[in-house]
Amino acid sequence: MIQKKDFLSLEGKVAVISGAASGIGLATAQLLSAYGAKVVMLDVNLKGKEEAECIKKEGRIAEFFKCDVTDQENVKRIVNVIKEKFGRIDILFNNAGVTVRKTVVGLEEKEWDFVLDVGLKGTYLLSKYVIPIMAEGGGGSIINTGSGWGLKGGDQAAAYCAVKGGIVNLTRAMAIDHGSQNIRVNSVNPGDTDTAMLRDEGRQTGVVVDDLSQTKYLEACGKDRPLGRIGTPEDIAKAVLFLASDLSSWITGSAIVVDGGGIA
Repeated sequence: MIQKKDFLSLEGKVAVISGAASGIGLATAQLLSAYGAKVVMLDVNLKGKEEAECIKKEGRIAEFFKCDVTDQENVKRIVNVIKEKFGRIDILFNNAGVTVRKTVVGLEEKEWDFVLDVGLKGTYLLSKYVIPIMAEGGGGSIINTGSGWGLKGGDQAAAYCAVKGGIVNLTRAMAIDHGSQNIRVNSVNPGDTDTAMLRDEGRQTGVVVDDLSQTKYLEACGKDRPLGRIGTPEDIAKAVLFLASDLSSWITGSAIVVDGGGIA
């Protein structure tokens, strides 16, 4: 007979989160810490340090490191520091990402490189240095942030769609390669979520010019979804918690869509 167990507990586990200073990354750091994880927050934005202090004030364990996920030596050094401080890494949430809303014709080469470097190269580099540590500890869970547009495409977002499509399939490849090390690798694929990135997209495409048009833009992003709204960072964080926890112990290589039914 199945006995009740706290499958969501992350007590004793160490979670590394990139893009953790705001939005989905921050919400995930807050939620995973609430379930007992020691969270290590990575970002180029120093606001992450303030947010880590807020988590500490709640009696939880959180550390912040300024980290450029596109810089191999920076990533390698910080991952080594994390290992020295905590001794293990059980969860990796590759969440750092940026977007430039343009077609391939409009994109400058440096914009293309920027979007791909942060999203794809950053995922590769953090995974490269975390996986050996995770394997030494007996396994773990890696969650990569994809997107609904990584599964079906979208307008005026060529580089972003390329990155997110790449992340979805990189996730599958990593799941195949590292399953024997008891490392599960999945992607969480949000629909439109109320973050600074989504609000900036409205400005990039010229839809948003003032507070009123911003409100209308966010409402429009959610109105055609079966659940009738855009997502919150906490909505996505809950999916990450599921994939990080023992509730998903036989799930790997999957692309979990969290978008209010947008691509149903």
